[in-house]
Amino acid sequence: MLELINPTCDLYSEFIDMVVEYKKLGESRLFDQNNLTLIQENFSAYIQYLENNSKGISLKPGFVPATTFWLVMQSKVILGESQLRHWLVPTLEHQGGHIGYMIHPLQRSKGYGTKILAMTLEKARNIGLSRVLLTCNQDNFASARIIQKNQGKLTSQGFLENSDKIISRYWIDL
Repeated sequence: MLELINPTCDLYSEFIDMVVEYKKLGESRLFDQNNLTLIQENFSAYIQYLENNSKGISLKPGFVPATTFWLVMQSKVILGESQLRHWLVPTLEHQGGHIGYMIHPLQRSKGYGTKILAMTLEKARNIGLSRVLLTCNQDNFASARIIQKNQGKLTSQGFLENSDKIISRYWIDL
């Protein structure tokens, strides 16, 4: 049974295992050093940080409220994480969009990316969004396929700032 839940201290060791696997692959994009230190030193404070972020409390400049979800199996195995940004600012319109997601490296290619996005889209509907923007690097074929399976329509592409990487932008009507 798959569920999309709010982060909880009850899954500390499972979450740490997932973070370790991301770091082994050099995929630490959601876990900057400040968050990683907080996660390791005081996990309950990290969970509170995520709750505050969802409510728009103590946001960093330029950030918007964003709710984090964990995709779990049988209420105990974390398969991935998604983040639903409640609205867009210009930087998110260029890169980031409304939803970001990551699947545990050991759980990839099993359909969980498609599932976590579908479930997060339902959460977006629940907060009143009528359409959402998702972005991915042009060469991230797996993510593009996941977005397309969830009715994503490619609307534009452009270079990332100070980079030769091309970002693809997809809109999904809810």
